[in-house]
Amino acid sequence: MTNTGRIAALVFLAGVFVMEGYDIAAMGLAVPRLGDALELEATSFGWVFTALLVGIGIGGAGLAPFGDRLGRRTLIVAGCIATGIFTLATSTATSIGEFLAWRGLTGIALGAALPNVSALSAEIAPAKWRATVMAIVSAGIPLGIAVAGVMARYVIDAAGWQGLFYVPGLFALVLAVVLYLLLEGGPPESAAGADKAASVPQVQLFRQPWVLPFAVFATILALNALNLYLLNSWVPTVLPLAGFSLDDAATISGIVQFAGLGIGVAASFGVDRWNKSLSLVLMFGAMALCFLGVSMTAPEPTLWIALLCVGVGGASAGGMVLPALCVYLFAPRLLSTAIGLGVMVARLGAFAGPLVGQAILDAEAGPNAFFFAAFVPAALCAVMALLVPMALKVKQREEAEAEPA
Repeated sequence: MTNTGRIAALVFLAGVFVMEGYDIAAMGLAVPRLGDALELEATSFGWVFTALLVGIGIGGAGLAPFGDRLGRRTLIVAGCIATGIFTLATSTATSIGEFLAWRGLTGIALGAALPNVSALSAEIAPAKWRATVMAIVSAGIPLGIAVAGVMARYVIDAAGWQGLFYVPGLFALVLAVVLYLLLEGGPPESAAGADKAASVPQVQLFRQPWVLPFAVFATILALNALNLYLLNSWVPTVLPLAGFSLDDAATISGIVQFAGLGIGVAASFGVDRWNKSLSLVLMFGAMALCFLGVSMTAPEPTLWIALLCVGVGGASAGGMVLPALCVYLFAPRLLSTAIGLGVMVARLGAFAGPLVGQAILDAEAGPNAFFFAAFVPAALCAVMALLVPMALKVKQREEAEAEPA
C-alpha cells in the first residue's frame, strides 16, 4: 500500500468511528422527543440502550476475532453494511420491542467491525506512532457524537426524529463501498504467527502470560464504558432536569465531545511518548474531580459546561486511548482478539450504565446524584491505571525471550 493509500485508508477507517459515534448518540438524542411522537416514556428506554451494548459485546467477542484469521477488510465491510441496514431500520420502530431488536442487531454489526478497524489502524501506522494514530482514528467516536449533538436540531427540523438514524445509516453504507475499494483483502501478516494449537484464539488471553495485561485492560475499559454509555445515553435527558432546554442539552452534549477529542489526542501522545500509566491516571483523575464538582454545585451553565467538557469528554477520550494501549500490551497477532474480547468484557460495565441512569431517573434523585454516579467509575479507572506498568512488562518479557540469542 502506498503512503497516499495508507493516509486515505486511515481517513475512512476514522470515518467508521465517526459513524459509530453518531449512531450511539442518535438514540439518546431521539429519546426525549419520542414521548410526543410515539407516546413512549423516556425512562422505558434503559434496556434499549443496553441492547446496543449487548450486541457490540456479542459481535466483538464472537465475530471480530475472525479478522485475525480471515482478513480485516471482510469484517469491516460486512459490519458497515449490516450497521447501515439495521440503523435505517431503527427509524421505522414504533415500540420498545422494535427499538430493542434493531439496536441489538446494530450492536452486533458494530462489534464485528470496530476491533478490526482499530487493529488495522495499528498495522498501517508507523511503529513509534501507533498509539497516537489509533487514538486519532478512534477520535471519530467523540467527533461523531459531537456532530450528532450540534446538528440534532437541524436534522430533526428537516426529517423528524427519524433523521437521527438516516444520517449514520446512509453513511455506513457509503463507507462499506469506499473501504472495500481501498483496503487490501486477505488475512493480516501477523496471522502467520498465530498459535495454531489454539482452536479458539480468545482462549490465549486467559492463559499465561496474557492474563494480567488482559485483566488490567478489560477492567479499565469496562469502568470507562460504564461512564461512556451512562453519560451519552442520558445526559440529553438529565440536563433539562437542571433547567437546560432540550436543544441546549443536545448542543452541550455535542460541545463536550470536541473537548474529548483534545483530551484523547493529548493522552495518546503521553502514552506514546511519555509515561503510559501517569497519562491515564491524570486523565481519569481529572474526570473524577470534575464529576465530583458538578455533583456538589447548583446548576450554573458556564461552570457545568466547563466541568462536563473534561468529565464527559474524558469518557469519550478513554474510548480513544484504551484501544491504542493494546499496541503496547499485546503481541500483534492478538490485537483484534484482545480488542474484541475486551469489548465484550467491557460490556459488563457498559450494560450497567444506561440502567444506572434509568434507576436514578426513576428514583427522581436529580442531576447531582446522576453526576456523582459518574464520579465513582472514573476514580476507579485512575486507581487501576496504576497497574499498567506491571501489565506492560509481560509483552516486553515475551519479546525479549523471542529474540534470537
